[in-house]
Order: sequence, then C-alpha cells, then structure tokens
Amino acid sequence: MTDRTSRAVVLERFGAPLALREFPLPTAPPGGMVVASRYGGVCGTDLHLGQGHLDVPLPLVLGHEGLGTVHELADDVRLDSQGTPLAVGDTVMWASSIACGSCVPCATHLEPTLCERRRTYGVNRPATGPAPLAGSWAEHIELAPGTTVIRLPDGVDARTAMSLACAGPTMAHAFERRPVRLGETVVVQGSGPVGLAAAAMAHLAGARRVIVAGGPAGRLRLAAELGIGTDHVDVVGAADQESALAEVLDRTGGRGADLVVECTGVPAAVGQGLGLARRGGSYLVVGQYTDSGDALINPHQIVHRQLDVVGSWAFTGAHLARYVALLPDLGARFELGRLVTTYPLGDCASALRDVADGTALKAVLVS
Repeated sequence: MTDRTSRAVVLERFGAPLALREFPLPTAPPGGMVVASRYGGVCGTDLHLGQGHLDVPLPLVLGHEGLGTVHELADDVRLDSQGTPLAVGDTVMWASSIACGSCVPCATHLEPTLCERRRTYGVNRPATGPAPLAGSWAEHIELAPGTTVIRLPDGVDARTAMSLACAGPTMAHAFERRPVRLGETVVVQGSGPVGLAAAAMAHLAGARRVIVAGGPAGRLRLAAELGIGTDHVDVVGAADQESALAEVLDRTGGRGADLVVECTGVPAAVGQGLGLARRGGSYLVVGQYTDSGDALINPHQIVHRQLDVVGSWAFTGAHLARYVALLPDLGARFELGRLVTTYPLGDCASALRDVADGTALKAVLVS
C-alpha cells in the first residue's frame, strides 16, 4: 500500500482462492466517510459467499463486519448516528446494511431487515461499482451516506467488540422479536458466535438458566470458563445424540425450556429443537441464514406444545446501536476477547480454513 492506495481481499471467482488487490484510496463521499478498517470479522456467511451459495455480484471486496478509525469525514458529517461528536481518529463500528426506506417491506410493513433493495457491505457492493472499497476486509472502507456509524464507547476493547460484531446485532434483533423474560429457562442450540451471543445476552436479560447445547467440546469448555451458559451439553460430539438431547431436556427440569433459540445453521437441528421447548413455550430460529436444504420435522410437536415459532432475519443499524450500548456490560461480565483469533489481512485463507474446520471460534483479519 502507498499513501494513495489501499489493499483489500477480493472474491473474484466462486470456489477460487481470494486475491489481495490494491485500489485507489477514496475520498469521503458527501454525507459519508472513509474509515481505516483495522479489524474485519470472518463470518460463516463469508464461507458460503466464497463457495457461491449466495447470489452476489463479482468481483467483491469481502467483509460485512468491521471496526476501524475514522480516516476522513465529509464536510457535512460531524456526528455519529447516535448524535455523538465524531472526528478523524475516532474508533467506530458500522452497520453492514443500508435499507432503501421506500420498498413495501420498509415503508408499509416497517421491516427494514426485509428491504428489497438492501445494500450490504461485503455482500452486494461489487468492486466494479462507484465505491470499490465496500467491504471490511481491506485497509480502508468507504462508508456511504445512510450508513449507521457508531463511535465505540471509551474503554471498550476492540477484540471484545469484534467477538460478536455480527452475532451480537443479529441477536439484538432476534430478542426483539421474542424477548427473554425474567426467570426463564433458555436453551441455545449452537456454540458458535451467534449461539454464544444468544447465551450471553440471555444472561443479561435475566434468564434463570441458560443451557448451551452445541459443540465441539473445546468450545463448550471455553464458554463455561467465560461464564456463558449455566449448563453445557455436547450434542455435536456425543456418541448417542438422542441421549445428549435427553440430557438437555433433563436439565430443563424435564418439562422443556421456556425459550429455545436455534443458532446452528444445521437444518436437522430444527426438528430437534421443537422437542426441547415446553408446552406453551417459544422456538426462535436465527441460524438458518443460508439455505442448507430441507429437514424433516414433526408438526404435531408445534401444535401439541402450542409453540410460538418465530424467525429472525439479519439486523439493522438500530440493532448494532443496541449491541454497542451493551458492550461495556458484556465486556465486564464475559471475557469476550478470548473468543477471537486474529490473522493478518494477507492470511485470509488461513482464517477461512480455521473457521471452516472449527479451529477458530471467531476469526478476525487485522490490517
């Protein structure tokens, strides 16, 4: 990189190795800014993007979750999205998507996460467009007007913020759709970033018991060390999965959980999760972001248990704001930085490999 260029990781062809390319360093657009993207999170969705599981334009600078310092502000930008004064050098996070505000889901249904023209950094902002540096896996990112940008609170460690950078806002939206109620027993299916975000936030919301049903065992041990979850059951590595699920049910007192949160992304987990909820309970499905295929379920379980089944898709800038506001409390209670493994920007292949095989719980590229 020179003073006038910026390196970025580019997905040029599905299934092919990623490329490290140089781009001209942009200037701040009117109403926007340029941020030195110090940290770019690696999400499971990035694996699916690279494999062509989602219909996205190429070439594409990847990275939909990030944290950095303000490099240049447009003349008309002096505040972040919360009304906090913003200056060059400030540490910020930004929402991954901008909703159009005028399509039917936005304007009529008041559901901006379902926007029909949603522009998402690192997903559908091609490098051939007017703003090529539109992903966080880069030394700089150009943030367009309308992006929710939030100054990080003083004292919040960057690794802590990045540990749940996508998962935290995702769960902030999910728990808006079906909140955790005081004293509830919550079962979380999955012990990746989304599952651990669900468990940590359930604690803060006042759950009496939080049972993490996931794996592999090493992830569950780390979660236990950090105090994320009151109980931990290895469903992934169990020799007999039915026995493991029975153990989860037993730890609810045998009646099932008030709320079961699906965070695995594995279609078969949905049928299992329905059987872990109590009669009159709720099943909150968050993890099936990518279409991984069909699964058999027993509809009788929904009716017999009289379940509320709720889906939750993505998040908005408002949910990022709630996550950032929670970071001081999350960081004080849980040592979230221990979830993070960092990699140089040029070693993105290792980061993706370690996410794919489960070696890294939360991989983050550093530039």
